[in-house]
Parts: sequence; structure tokens; C-alpha cells
Amino acid sequence: MIHLTNISKQHGSQILFTNASLQILPGVRTGLVGPNGAGKSTIFRLITGEEEADRGEISCSKKTGIGYFSQEVGEMSGRSALEETMSAMAQVMSLAEEIREMEDAMARPMPDDELATLLERYGDAQEEFEHQGGYDLETRAKSVLTGLGIGPDDYHRPVESFSGGWKMRIALAKILTINPDVLLLDEPTNHLDIESILWLEEWLKSDFKGAVLMTSHDRTFMNSIVSRIIEVANKTVTTYGGDYDFYLGEREIRRQHLLASYRRQQEMLAKEEDFIARFAARVSHAAQVQSRIKKLEKIERIELPPEQKVMRFEFAEPPRSGEDVVALKGLGKTWVLEDGGKKTVFSGVSGMVRRQEKIAVVGVNGAGKSTFLKILAGKTEPTSGSVTLGAGVNVGYFSQHSMDILDGNRTVFETVQEVLPNANIGTIRNLCGAFLFPGDDADKRIFQLSGGEKSRVVLATLLARPLNFLILDEPTNHLDMQSREILLEALKKFTGTVILVSHDRHFLRSLVNHVMEIDHGEMRLYGGDYDYYLEKSA
Repeated sequence: MIHLTNISKQHGSQILFTNASLQILPGVRTGLVGPNGAGKSTIFRLITGEEEADRGEISCSKKTGIGYFSQEVGEMSGRSALEETMSAMAQVMSLAEEIREMEDAMARPMPDDELATLLERYGDAQEEFEHQGGYDLETRAKSVLTGLGIGPDDYHRPVESFSGGWKMRIALAKILTINPDVLLLDEPTNHLDIESILWLEEWLKSDFKGAVLMTSHDRTFMNSIVSRIIEVANKTVTTYGGDYDFYLGEREIRRQHLLASYRRQQEMLAKEEDFIARFAARVSHAAQVQSRIKKLEKIERIELPPEQKVMRFEFAEPPRSGEDVVALKGLGKTWVLEDGGKKTVFSGVSGMVRRQEKIAVVGVNGAGKSTFLKILAGKTEPTSGSVTLGAGVNVGYFSQHSMDILDGNRTVFETVQEVLPNANIGTIRNLCGAFLFPGDDADKRIFQLSGGEKSRVVLATLLARPLNFLILDEPTNHLDMQSREILLEALKKFTGTVILVSHDRHFLRSLVNHVMEIDHGEMRLYGGDYDYYLEKSA
């Protein structure tokens, strides 16, 4: 279907890959993985023609329809959400207009020969319109928008009235509505809640028949969709047959085999070089020495790939809090709307969060999960009821908005130093390094950082302090899989209390032992892990 053969690509002095080959096969779902900056997005752009390879060949049938969802939404204005979604099918929309014009023309008197010609054109246009899915385009667009959380009430809202995250959903809806032969998806779950992720997962498995090439930091999503992994790393591309978990195991097996081969070769080289050094001056051994020198020159040296940098962090032992961490009594929140109306987010929430509990707050998008966490963290006031912290509770709060209040002109080092004013320079440098800002990287200014890097800075400022109650709103957003795993392991070992919102199901399954569900303004408590919640709430 799409073949990249012996591709080489370089950005400036950085070599991304050399003589790399990969294939996208009909109906096959493939995960694209590799460290940040390795060239995953470049693979997408090579396929779509946005970039050209330095060397090699890219072949693709002209009839192959390609849909590409990236993290760059572009300008959206002047249309409703539904119109914007349908605009991706510009040719179909143009055909629909042409058909309408021909129908108007046929309603007027005309010579028989002109009518015959018009009828023939009309039949061809209708056939092409049907072939491209024109008759169910609006139904398809509405179905996709609803699945991604934009319901009938919002179909006709101006697209510019949506926030950046919701515009990303509309951009994704446009690509899915096309229903192309090949879907290129760059982090499609980034701005989705669990319900939308589940819908997308099911749509890709059941409704979509084409090929998929995707990146995703959501391990459960990746495992449920793909049957093949393509790894971009160490200036090459490697294909693995299997899902993401299989890839991790197989990659480690291959690494161990390579390491064993490398050690054997090093031992052999050491023996040969020792022989050459001992007998180089002896005339009687000259022929043997020369033979071994030539042998060594011909040997292809095994190179070990560099270790991938990953975030490394362990919590210091937090101060112990009382057994009752936070008491909730009749807690409620109501927002006053622009038209003067009121919307009750939740009400009558009572309960107790106890020491060392790790609690997930779940619910559909807009249910009030983030609002609930803000009230617990003291960032907004409840409309009714009370939140009472227990003895010795030190609260740390992480949210996506935390990144917005970072001072863009400060360096990473200065930002971390502000929350640890008494720590020495070495301690702060080590902490920066643990969150992937080693050496000079710690001197980067905040405005220069990507979303993932800013997220790591906020986590560094939060997790470095002696806190025993962590309130985390989507802490894994913008983190790659390796960083998510490191954070997960650190939180599992954390001896304090955690309450969080996350749409990463692997993260929730591996961490939480209690679940709070907000549903239509009511809070339900589940005294078990995430799988227990899924079973009981099914």
C-alpha cells in the first residue's frame, strides 16, 4: 500500500535515520514508537508529502486516500462544528452543490439533446457522490462528533467558540469522517476523556476497515488497537510483530542478544589485539601478525545503542499525616451561567479520605472532576458544605493550568530553586537532571520548552517538596510512556495519600485502590481498584 524504501533523512546536523525501510499494509494497525526527537512525526510528514526524503523511495498508489491527524490544528473560524467537520470532504460538498444545480436546471424547459446530456452528467455525479459516501456524510459527521463528546447541542456552535482542546476533537472528527484508506494518527487521545477514548477505540476496531499508523502515550489504547510496532530509534527503523507489550519484551530480548554478541566480540578483539601487541616485533610471527591485523580491519564492529534518557525520580519519605486526611461534609458546587441560569456540578458529597489511600475521581467530560479537585486543593470555594483537612496534612496540587502560571522568563533551574530556597546548587541540579534537564538544559528558559517539558518542570517543583497529600489533575498529559512509567512507579511507592484524575487506564489500573465517580451531580464511592469499579458500574 505505502512503501518507504532505504529512506535517509537529516535535519541540520541531526541524522534521523539512514537506509530505513517500512511498509503500511492494507487493514494493518501499526504503532509508531521511539524517543522524542527520533523522527516519528517526520515519518508522518514523509508519507503525506509535507517533507521529502534526502535519499530513498516512497511509493503509494494515487488512489490511496490518506487522513493525517497531527497536534497542529491550524485556523478554525467561520463555520459551525458540524460544518467544519464536513468541510474535510470538500470534493463531496462540491459534488452535492453541482447535483443541486443540475436538479434546478432540469426543472426548466430545455431541448431534448441538452436534457439527455444533463441527465448523463447527473447520473455520473450521483454515482460518484454515492461512492464517496456523500449521502450519509452528515449522519457520519454527527456520529463522530457525538462519539468525541460534542453532542447535538453543540453541532451548530461557531467553531471559534470552542477551546483549544475541543478544537483538537473537531480536527480529529474531520479526519475520521473522511474514512480514508490510511489513517495517520499523532497522539489522538491527548485531549480526550476516557469515554471518548473508549469510543475511538471501538470505532477503530469495529467501524474502520483501513490501515492505521499511530503514535500514542496511552499504553492500554495502543495495546487494544495495534498488531504491529515500528520503532524509530538510533538512526534506524525496526519492525516488531505484536502489540506494545510484546514489543517491550521482544526489544529487551534483542537487546540482551546484542549485548551478549558485543561482549563476545570485545573478548575476541582483546585477544587478537593482545597477540598483535606481543608478537609485532618478532620476525618469526610477522605473517601471523599481518594476517590478524587484516582480519580485524574486516570485522564489522557491533555498536551498542545509547541508553534512552528517561525521567528518574523517587520520593523522599513524606512527613506522616493523621489517619483522617480530608473530611467532606455536604459538599456542593454550582456555577452561575452567562445567561443568569445555574448549573449544579455536584451536591451533597460527604465522606472521608484516609491516609495512604490512592483514589481516582472519574466521570464523563464536564461532570466536575477538575472542579472537585480544585475545591480539595483550596483553589476554588464550594457553593455549599465544607472541606476539612486533617492534622499534619501538606497538600500538593498539579493541574494543566499550573503550566500556564510558570514564569516564561525564568530558567528551569530558577523555577525549581524557588520552591527549594534552602537546597544547595548540587541538589537542585540533580533534581533537574532527574526530570530530564541535565547540565545546560537546566538553564533553558520556560518559554522555550514544549508542553511535555513544562509538565516535567511542574512535577519537579511539586514532587520535590515534603508533601503527604497529592492532588493530581491529569498528571500524565504530555508525558511519554517511559516518563509515565517512572511517575507511576514513584506514586506506587509513595507513602502519602493521592487523589487524581487521569484518562490513562493503565495508570489507574496500576495505582488506585478506591474510585469516586461523579455522575449527574451525584458522587458514588467504590471501595476497590479501577477494575472493581468497572465491574460494579457496568
